[in-house]
Amino acid sequence: MDFTRLFDILEYQLHRYPQKVAAAGQSTDGSWVHWSTAELLAARDQLSMGLLALGIRKGDRFGMLTHCGSPKWIVADLAMLQIGVVPVPIHATARPDEIAFIVQDADLSGCFVSNADMLDKIIKAGTALDFIIGFERIAGTQAWEDILKTPDAPALEKLQYYRSGIRENDLATLLYTSGATGMPKGVMLSHANIVSNIKSVLAIVPVGPHTHALSFLPLSHILERMVLYVYQSAGVPIWFAESMETLPRTLQTVRPHFFTAVPRVLERTYERLLEEQRRAGPIKRKILNWAISLGERYPYSGGQAMPPLYFLKRLVADVLVYRHWRKRLGGRVEAIAVGAAALRPNLGRLFSAAGIDVREGYGLTETSPVIAFNRFEPGGVRFGTVGIPAPGVEVRIAEPDEQGAGEIQVKGLNVMLGYWNQPAETAARFTPDGWFRTGDTGHFEHKRFLKISGRISEVFKTTSGKFVAPSFVEQQLNHAPLISQSMAVGLNQPFVAALIVPDFAALELWCQENKVHWTSPQYMVLNPKVEKLYQQVIDQINAESLGTVEMVRKFRLLHEPWSAENGLLTPTLKLRRAVLFRQYQDEISDLFVL
Repeated sequence: MDFTRLFDILEYQLHRYPQKVAAAGQSTDGSWVHWSTAELLAARDQLSMGLLALGIRKGDRFGMLTHCGSPKWIVADLAMLQIGVVPVPIHATARPDEIAFIVQDADLSGCFVSNADMLDKIIKAGTALDFIIGFERIAGTQAWEDILKTPDAPALEKLQYYRSGIRENDLATLLYTSGATGMPKGVMLSHANIVSNIKSVLAIVPVGPHTHALSFLPLSHILERMVLYVYQSAGVPIWFAESMETLPRTLQTVRPHFFTAVPRVLERTYERLLEEQRRAGPIKRKILNWAISLGERYPYSGGQAMPPLYFLKRLVADVLVYRHWRKRLGGRVEAIAVGAAALRPNLGRLFSAAGIDVREGYGLTETSPVIAFNRFEPGGVRFGTVGIPAPGVEVRIAEPDEQGAGEIQVKGLNVMLGYWNQPAETAARFTPDGWFRTGDTGHFEHKRFLKISGRISEVFKTTSGKFVAPSFVEQQLNHAPLISQSMAVGLNQPFVAALIVPDFAALELWCQENKVHWTSPQYMVLNPKVEKLYQQVIDQINAESLGTVEMVRKFRLLHEPWSAENGLLTPTLKLRRAVLFRQYQDEISDLFVL
């Protein structure tokens, strides 16, 4: 048995890897509710019949606005897909105007909501929907339990009729990308697009029926959603975390072997290690310093050539330090796949040295999403790159410069059908010979490892006539433990400057250690001693990591963190540069006053 459409995957699991716990989520009282493969299938068919009874038909678009993943998310997704209804996930962090735009642009018939908070977002958006279905009983919605209808024999035949009419190249889902400026664009992905990526990833990740996976990233993003399909097709039990805040506790309960993460999750773990290091006594601090330094020099890249002396030192570090780190993640984590943003190479090395293989990948919503990924097999990883192109995905570098860098272009079954209601924009994203323009720049290292250098649209030119990729400058700044966020600026200016949001937890510890009186972030960013500290940090980054034209000559410390909630980051945590420029135009102007 094989699968060619997304809703075939659960039958595929039942046939090959039937699970007593195929998915598990937490109820409102905090207890875990388990769903077997058979129970997911039964609920899927019941919900499909309920949606048909409401008058929802093939081709309708139906929203999904949830605060976290859950078994019910899986059921709702597949229930819609098998009757040809197009799921339209909406980011839980979306602004009211963005939600209103998506409802109107996609012409949604209705929306699933996970709780009262998500319903409130729909209400604040001022949208008119025919149906709002709650995963739990919520005033103002139709309850999940009331929608379900157990199909009899004629109903099952009707359901099979709907399923048989769906082709692999039909539109499966509509995903709105978080544009850095303006309103998002609807990306159209077919069953074939996503299935091709599922099968590519199945060939390169170490998961199977005996691997327990934890899911905590938003399912409104294509990465975690595609990964869920990978888990289902590999027979992996999936455990859903209620929130990022409860993640440390959930890790201890679930004790997963595998999960996907964004770099910030690993950065927070690293920051806690540094905090522990600062608070430790002299002997423990020295041991932690040594173990962290050893891990960050991890030379192993999946081959068999680890130096013997390093191997022995790593064994000692494992006994003294690393095994305690693994316990904090549940004690069984073997691998973590990282995407959505650039991972600091030292973190990939450190976690891998500690016995948790961290592998970074790269992709876009438009490519379903994986384009490249570092491998788990020998010789398949190079820290600081996003890995080797996925099976079935072709990658080329267009118009490379003397260093071999140019636009990354892609071809494969994973590339989208196009943008919803935007034929001109769709045409603009493809070359005359059919390659998809990613808009990212990069080059290959060692012939096959892809390395990202920035976005074409973000590159700016200084008055010296030199081009600067701000994302590269920002990556170097954000690697510093005292810096949380940054934005490089300098278009048509004589030099590069930066807006910087400090890591206030790390800064407060530094203030305690250096007897600098701590008040509040808005005053600390004006403190001369703090400004002097950050000047030293930036001087070091300039000297060690940036070229002459990229060096940050001036900076401004800001007290307000940037987030998706305050509109300064996209839901995928990328900078909304145009919005930031408008909000801080006075501060930016001051940076270039000579």
